Amino acid sequence: MPAVTADTVSLPRLAGPGLGETPRPVKKITTAPLGHEGEGFPVRRAFAGVSKADLDPFVHMDQMGEVEYAPGEPKGTPWHPHRGFETVTYMIDGTFQHQDSHGGGGLITDGATQWMTAGAGILHIETPPAALVESGGLFHGIQLWVNLPAKDKFTPPRYQNLEGGQVGLVASPDGGALVRVIAGEIGGHGGPGSTHTPITMAHVTVSPGARVDLPWNATFNALVYVLAGAGTVGPKDASIETGQLAVLGAGDRVVFAAGEHQDSHTPNLEVLLLGGQPIREPVAQYGPFVMNTREELAQAMEDFQKGRLGVIPANALMPHRV
Repeated sequence: MPAVTADTVSLPRLAGPGLGETPRPVKKITTAPLGHEGEGFPVRRAFAGVSKADLDPFVHMDQMGEVEYAPGEPKGTPWHPHRGFETVTYMIDGTFQHQDSHGGGGLITDGATQWMTAGAGILHIETPPAALVESGGLFHGIQLWVNLPAKDKFTPPRYQNLEGGQVGLVASPDGGALVRVIAGEIGGHGGPGSTHTPITMAHVTVSPGARVDLPWNATFNALVYVLAGAGTVGPKDASIETGQLAVLGAGDRVVFAAGEHQDSHTPNLEVLLLGGQPIREPVAQYGPFVMNTREELAQAMEDFQKGRLGVIPANALMPHRV
């Protein structure tokens, strides 16, 4: 980890703090419980124990793996529906195949991101390819759900395939960290993802002992999730480690640092940064549907049962078994 890397010496650097800019304090740190998703692949439930208000506009996030599968073990999710939000699958290590009922699909690997707007309704599948199932191997990624405001809940479905080489690459002010901007922008450096809800999503690799001080949109919320490693977060250097999420308060900048010593498996601190413009609307969720009211959830379930959210294509991708 990670799949996409670069020499920070040759990259543009973010500006340091300006006059009057303040770092965001830590409001809360939570630890993700372990669980299973789809056909049984292991995940960390990154947002467990965090209020909807602090997450807004995000709804759900799983860290998939990091796991080293034996031959025959890799698993995914079978065909299933979504309505009312966007799903984001970021693959750090390993490979997923995607196909949906609106013609989207392909391989997600090597730092690539699949951005699927479910909108009015869609069916899709994410599953490891046959070769990976048969050989086993390393698997590690993120599945994020981004809410849509009421006005966009029934927007037509859309699929974006964001290859790893498309991400915006920039270095921290001192060059001690590599910032991969997947969506939104940080200090004027943008990523390729096109979103209905204004957000920023970035993966940051921090060298041992390095400190990161990044500009952050003051109107966005701010979440710092540790994919791997250990360090500190916030102006008071609160300790944080793998599988923990820091919810930050108001301010202009996000500050975190890598510990001087990391374990042999994790040479750097790996952080996922998330922030977005809060929607501030009621959230009603049931399984794969995220709407504004219980009545809309009931309608989504009825529409799915009656085939209105899409049809599994004739050439449908199916989970590989050995």
